[in-house]
Amino acid sequence: MSTEPPPPPPDDDPFSKRPPQGPPSGSPYDSGPPPPPPPNDPYGGGGPYGGADPLAGMPPLAEPGKRILARLIDFLIISIPLYLISLPFGGAVDVSDDGNDDFGNAVGNAYTSHQLVWSLIGLVVYVAYDTYFTHKDGRTPGKRLLKMRVAMLNDGSVPDTSSSLMRAVVLWLPALLCCPCLWWLINIVLMFTDKPYRQGLQDKAGKTVVVSVP
Repeated sequence: MSTEPPPPPPDDDPFSKRPPQGPPSGSPYDSGPPPPPPPNDPYGGGGPYGGADPLAGMPPLAEPGKRILARLIDFLIISIPLYLISLPFGGAVDVSDDGNDDFGNAVGNAYTSHQLVWSLIGLVVYVAYDTYFTHKDGRTPGKRLLKMRVAMLNDGSVPDTSSSLMRAVVLWLPALLCCPCLWWLINIVLMFTDKPYRQGLQDKAGKTVVVSVP
């Protein structure tokens, strides 16, 4: 009877981060101090838990321009059908105008009760969409088309339900209910300037990064 141990189970997350290959055993380089953390590391030790660089073994970070385009694709996938569904009920956007409204009136009447209802419906749909696809395999249709995915910063795995939900709520709640232009501007600026992980506010809340998919 064989006493060999059974083989380890296969990794069920095909996108999980793989440890970098170190020098061969016995090499003069297999000991010594660990490599320094990346510059401007917000975690102060190379990672959120004071370990090595979290990006080691991951694919490269996704380009900000591609992330913006993927978000636009996802926005259109949801908003066009949602708007068409709203038309029999008066439309999600109030286009009535007596011709005398000035800018101040437009701001003061930004949300009618009708628009608020549709904004809340939209919020539920957008959050559910993002949560489902992010938890499923880290890729919304827009990200899948442009070959990107969301990954947990600490180990590269697909985000769990709580991280996916937190990420979606932080992304869409302010954008749909209070300050869309300012919120999108902040996130776009962060994607270009945040170092070293290019995290938007939703990424910081969910402890995620967006990486390229080969």
